[in-house]
Amino acid sequence: MMALALASAAVTVPARASSVFAQVPPPRPAQALPVLAPDIDVDAYRREVGRHLYAAYPSRVFRGPMPQNLFAVLMTEAEIDAAGRVLRVSVVRPPASSLAAAVPRWVVGVIERAAPYPVPAGMGSGTLTWREVWLVDRSGRFQVQLLSQGQR
Repeated sequence: MMALALASAAVTVPARASSVFAQVPPPRPAQALPVLAPDIDVDAYRREVGRHLYAAYPSRVFRGPMPQNLFAVLMTEAEIDAAGRVLRVSVVRPPASSLAAAVPRWVVGVIERAAPYPVPAGMGSGTLTWREVWLVDRSGRFQVQLLSQGQR
């Protein structure tokens, strides 16, 4: 289990950190979505969605182990339809620090703008729920939990 260190409220955050999350960056143009197996398991699906996000926002992905004191850790839940569109996004667990108050809105925007998402083949007209833990640095770079490279 990866230990997550949360930034304490006593840490002084440079003005630049809050401005990084003021606007959601545009994603790269969408690539062809992979064809996923109809019986894909939850972790495999989360990996595919993580890869999709990393391809959409390559300059926002934190490369290598994350710093010890993460700026924000949050969990999101998104409902995806059979066409890969985002129907709903909610923040299930917001960051602990009030210094990261803008991060949830920013992450929701990242999720919405990266659509369409890959979906299992033959999904029909239903929806699926994707839950993800986001590890966010004060620079506006992130990793998703299943693709995380740990912490320094």
